[in-house]
Amino acid sequence: MGEGHPPRPNECYAIAVGANRGNRLDHIRRAAATVQADGELKIIAQSRLVETAPVGGPAGQDAFLNGAWIVATRLGPHQVLHRLQAAETAGGRARTVPWGPRTIDLDLILRGDGLRVASAVLDLPHPRFAGRAFVLAPLAEIAGDWRDPLTGMTVRELLARL
Repeated sequence: MGEGHPPRPNECYAIAVGANRGNRLDHIRRAAATVQADGELKIIAQSRLVETAPVGGPAGQDAFLNGAWIVATRLGPHQVLHRLQAAETAGGRARTVPWGPRTIDLDLILRGDGLRVASAVLDLPHPRFAGRAFVLAPLAEIAGDWRDPLTGMTVRELLARL
């Protein structure tokens, strides 16, 4: 992202952020520091954090603290996903129970230019984001005009539809 120009849409990604174990705010702050540590990704916008009830997964989970980030980078989507998963691991995330409690959850949601990816390890846009208020509400704060490339609807329109 060289100096002198704002990041282009193909250099920006929307990330959904969540935590529901331990000190949730601390886990999110540490994840932000880890994601940006090597300078390859830079958080350029952050939503407010909101508390939400868990969706799916085992009963009895604690509430989530959810938010969204926009990150700027020259990395491709698979590289971004790898960085996010490394930050989750560094933050103590263990993938033992599907949709179970987690110290940190970082989901790659959209790219600013609407890139679509379907691979063995990544679906972009995220396949379930358009039906999740806990993703759309924070994302609408910072990227409400971004469009879902599958429906053509903006994030704000998707949120209003729920």
